[in-house]
Amino acid sequence: MIRSKKKHIGLFGGSFDPVHKGHLKISNISIKKLRLNKLYWVINKKNPFKHKTFFSLNERIKRCKNIVKKNRKIKIQSLDKIIKSSRTINILKYLMKKNRNTIFYLIIGSDNLIDFHKWVSWKKILKLSKLVVFSRKGYNKKAEKSAIIKYLNKNNIIYIKNFNEPYSSSQIRKKYLN
Repeated sequence: MIRSKKKHIGLFGGSFDPVHKGHLKISNISIKKLRLNKLYWVINKKNPFKHKTFFSLNERIKRCKNIVKKNRKIKIQSLDKIIKSSRTINILKYLMKKNRNTIFYLIIGSDNLIDFHKWVSWKKILKLSKLVVFSRKGYNKKAEKSAIIKYLNKNNIIYIKNFNEPYSSSQIRKKYLN
């Protein structure tokens, strides 16, 4: 396979509340399969679809840095204050200005694909990046029938199937609360 001279950067965003081994596994698979030069974990202050966070932003950043310290390709970023937004489209535009001549890959789970059409400027996001979707148990069938599937084509989506990671931030938070 001949590769262009462009850099390949992955964006893996979210609240990481809390970060877990599944995040790291997704990252390592992405780096290898997509042959990424760099992968940004973009930690948002708050998920726009959720009401509140469990851990503070500083605690989540600290935990993320700790879990990825052995992987030099993963960079931890929190850009909310810098760009005054946690919206994916604004993060993507900001990083594109800083990283010219780059192909961006937006990494999400199939659970996020279900509501992707509700994201701000989702069509623009798909024009500026390639969408990488990791399968998630219990979400794949709904994702395959989601509103966005009709819009996607084979050139702007990459499926990583059979990813059966048992970790979930929601499940971990429930354990803390019980």
